[in-house]
Amino acid sequence: MELKQMAPSIHILWLLSIQFLVLVNGGKIPAIIVFGDSSVDSGNNNYIPTVARSNFQPYGRDFNGRRPTGRFSNGKITTDFISEAFGLKPAIPAYLDPSYSISDFATGVTFASAATGYDNATSNVLSVIPLWKQLEYYKNYQKKLRAYLGDRKANGVISGALYLISVGTNDFLENYYAIPGRSSEYTIEEYESFLVGIAASFTEKLYELGARKISLGGLPPMGCMPLERTGNLMGGSECVDSFNNLAADFNGKLNALVIKQNKKFHGMQMVFSDPYGILMKIIQKPAVYGFEVTAVACCATGMFEMGYACSRRNPFTCSNADEFVFWDSFHPTQKTCSIIASYIVQNALAKFLSL
Repeated sequence: MELKQMAPSIHILWLLSIQFLVLVNGGKIPAIIVFGDSSVDSGNNNYIPTVARSNFQPYGRDFNGRRPTGRFSNGKITTDFISEAFGLKPAIPAYLDPSYSISDFATGVTFASAATGYDNATSNVLSVIPLWKQLEYYKNYQKKLRAYLGDRKANGVISGALYLISVGTNDFLENYYAIPGRSSEYTIEEYESFLVGIAASFTEKLYELGARKISLGGLPPMGCMPLERTGNLMGGSECVDSFNNLAADFNGKLNALVIKQNKKFHGMQMVFSDPYGILMKIIQKPAVYGFEVTAVACCATGMFEMGYACSRRNPFTCSNADEFVFWDSFHPTQKTCSIIASYIVQNALAKFLSL
């Protein structure tokens, strides 16, 4: 039997594995709390003055109700699937969305902002929410949670919650290699160390605020994003190896940080969640996972469009996003997110299912 024919059943197994984890977990994690960039932003940028938005069609066309939410996807994103895997809500709401309240946020919330980074200079590029501001929102969230649940129950949620951090890609592709500034201040190795230092400080502050279960997310193979492949004309529009090598190197430094922080802070249970390997497997052997297209995205021409360039009126947008690894030139499809989430839950986050 051809791999392409086997693909649908393989994908169903991935989805069933998530449903199985919902059953066995039984609500041991009381909440999922998220920080980061567009990989985990479910709509916060809808409520700030920035062009880094996706609250319009065709974004969200496969989401419940076929409505755009601000997620940079045709449907759900990775953190939504992770939340579901832990027996919590099937979609994590954005903290700035006024249609939600603390009763919704008590079991899951994201403070993430598309186009942000570890570096404050990255968030300044498109005027989005920097990490320090996301932390301020979290402090405000804690106050609301204590008022809603009382100190004892709120403290239980804060210490028992799973904190997911996914950020870093924009620091390199939107900042260091895109605009003057950091590249004249730091070598790339120095800039990596600078970012790791920010990650260390951020996770330490989370710990001081009561967080104990923390997932520090790694970078994807950045050089295989359609946007980067499109620009690699001399390389036949193949993946840009230099960017992939950079992502792998940075991930190694983040993993070392996780080991260091766990030794430094009593009771900290930090893990490194690495999307690099699984996404690279999908890109290298798409048929195994039920995909047909890896080099370009579903939206518009699939070569460079994202955000407002992904217009609902573009005649080139694909009809079936499940055939594509990427939704726009920078972000994966809902189907890809589901596979990445299943992998992360069964590997990096597995320890939290059995606590």
